[in-house]
Amino acid sequence: MAEQRTALVTGANRGLGQAVAAELSRRGLRVVPTARQAGGTNGAQVLDVTDAESVRRAAEQVGAVDVLICNAGVLLDGGTDPLSVSLDLVERTLAVNLLGGWRVAQIFVPGMISRGWGRVVFVSSGTGTFDGGLFTGAPGYSVSKTAVNGLTTMLAAHTKDTGVLVNAVNPGPTRTRMMPSARRSVRESADDIVHAATLSDDGPSGTLLRNRRPAPW
Repeated sequence: MAEQRTALVTGANRGLGQAVAAELSRRGLRVVPTARQAGGTNGAQVLDVTDAESVRRAAEQVGAVDVLICNAGVLLDGGTDPLSVSLDLVERTLAVNLLGGWRVAQIFVPGMISRGWGRVVFVSSGTGTFDGGLFTGAPGYSVSKTAVNGLTTMLAAHTKDTGVLVNAVNPGPTRTRMMPSARRSVRESADDIVHAATLSDDGPSGTLLRNRRPAPW
């Protein structure tokens, strides 16, 4: 019998992260949903991606992680523009969307490398792609996702031939608290993320995936 894999999902107390955690659990993984505060409907483990001590404590409690879903994110500057947006909002956005995922990866990915197997998925956005053009109506958010894309390719290069696959997923506009009027359901978008999290050993790494297919950066 194959050993059960452990998946950790950040920002899993609601919306997309919660749906991803539920689907991974349905597929037989041991799932650790995490959030800034404990509790919620899925009993989330406390993990604040902006707090190094919080991440370290969570790692001690959770143990080895095989699948890491960096989903925690904020959109704080919608309706602004690059020349008037508060840079405080931009800094706060980068602290969660970029540095948060980076911080969590630094804690959990080295163990994946040492064990010779792992899957890392960063939840990105079409607003941060050069192909589609960065969205100027949420400049801090858009730039943060561009940076996440860069981090994805860098970590993929660093983990090449280690058994660890690192990819980003653009789930598209998804009906969550962040985008309540979007057409796509969290279940549909979660399916794309779970696909990237359960890739076979010959799957891609360093790729932006959209609808399960490689998409341009």
